[in-house]
Amino acid sequence: MKTIQPRKQRKMLYQAPLHIRYKHFSALLSPSLKASYNVDSIPVRTGDTVRVMRGDRKGIEGKVTKVDRKKYRVFVEGVTREKVDGSSVLVPVHPSKVMITSLNLDDKWRRQSLKVEAAKEAEEPEEKLVEEKKEPEKPKKERKKRKPRKAPTETAKTPRKRKVKTSTVEEKGEMESG
Repeated sequence: MKTIQPRKQRKMLYQAPLHIRYKHFSALLSPSLKASYNVDSIPVRTGDTVRVMRGDRKGIEGKVTKVDRKKYRVFVEGVTREKVDGSSVLVPVHPSKVMITSLNLDDKWRRQSLKVEAAKEAEEPEEKLVEEKKEPEKPKKERKKRKPRKAPTETAKTPRKRKVKTSTVEEKGEMESG
């Protein structure tokens, strides 16, 4: 985002179109998935298995049954509460408060994106090693120092003093009568 003002940040969050809201649904991957895919987080989808990491229902693990992009919430199997009439209702959880433990890879586009990101991550460490093997860089040339300003010369004019206007007795009389 281009702004740091909380008011504008909230406005952009609430007015975001659905294709941008999808990116806001990112959740952390479990350490085993991080190691295999070389990705830290990925947007949550229905069918993913997640573990709740915060709140009263911390530690509960289940499949994502529904994703509500309008309200920025996911609904997890097993995260329920009882209503007064005895029926149970799914409790909405913010996607930042869950960790993905297993991915739903039925979608070929999602599989492809994970492969592409894994390839990018694998290439970066090799580039760093190549940079370390290069010869040490020569020290940069020093910049030329600026010449100091010249001292004021005798021919330079001194700043003028303000003239204080003195009022005469006649002017005072005019003001009083005026």
